[in-house]
Amino acid sequence: MSPKQPPAGPKRIRAGRRTVGIGRPGKVLFPDDGITKADLADYYRTVAPRMLPHLRGRPLMLERHPDGIDGPAFMQKDVPDHFPDWIHRVELPKEDGTVTYAVCDDTATLLHLADQACTTPHRFLSRADRPDHPDRLVFDLDPPGDDFALVRRAAHALHELLDELGLPSLLMTTGSRGLHVIVPLDRGAPFGDVRTFARGVAEVLEARDPGRFTTEPRKKARHGRLYLDIQRNAYAQTAVAPYAVRARPGAPVAAPLPWDVLDDPDLTARRWTLTGADRLLADNPWQDPPRPRSLGRARSLLTHLTP
Repeated sequence: MSPKQPPAGPKRIRAGRRTVGIGRPGKVLFPDDGITKADLADYYRTVAPRMLPHLRGRPLMLERHPDGIDGPAFMQKDVPDHFPDWIHRVELPKEDGTVTYAVCDDTATLLHLADQACTTPHRFLSRADRPDHPDRLVFDLDPPGDDFALVRRAAHALHELLDELGLPSLLMTTGSRGLHVIVPLDRGAPFGDVRTFARGVAEVLEARDPGRFTTEPRKKARHGRLYLDIQRNAYAQTAVAPYAVRARPGAPVAAPLPWDVLDDPDLTARRWTLTGADRLLADNPWQDPPRPRSLGRARSLLTHLTP
């Protein structure tokens, strides 16, 4: 798909039993590329069948750019009062009260988020019915610069280590700088235990190649090494959703990948974009995802590897 000139008035898109209005469809959200709000909505309608299984039942944090990606932006947790009643919501506790999050269970909701200039939905790693028990563990491979060969090396090393621990994993570009490696979980462990395990895995990876990888959260202390970020594995933290558009020039998207694509030296975090939706959807590398696993046996195996 490619950007096209939308009608001057509001655009209406049929989505299942609902018709969703896109106000100011010609509003340019990506100035360098001429990509409009109508283009964003069309993209999300196109990828909805592939994207929704990764969103359903999960609280969302909404990254909104009402004046385009070069203007002021904000991250929204609480659902605004003006959101339609048919959008699902879930109220969850926070330290000093509660937050009412939006939950995207259908295409109509995804289109309404696009109408609100939500370029990027960020999802919980848990589902709303058990928000303190994640069904995803995420490693964010964050490079110090533009050396994507280092990211590819880290992903290979992490994949091999997770295989040693009996944990199948999934690979995804972030659409930003690095890659996410995702482990499906059976929701048997709370966030605290999952985070402790993730830290242990990252420490083993760091010990095996300390010149290239680090678990140091302070940028000044990384000294040009790739950061093995496990910080998202906590209650109410979020990670970019698969197929989400990132607020960067070119409108790159978070793209699920097969593991063998790591051998492609031309791979980058921003290889797939909004305008290449048809090419992105040509294959479905996550069509047969691994069965969610318990961390019990993996924790035991990790104790023999921990430096």
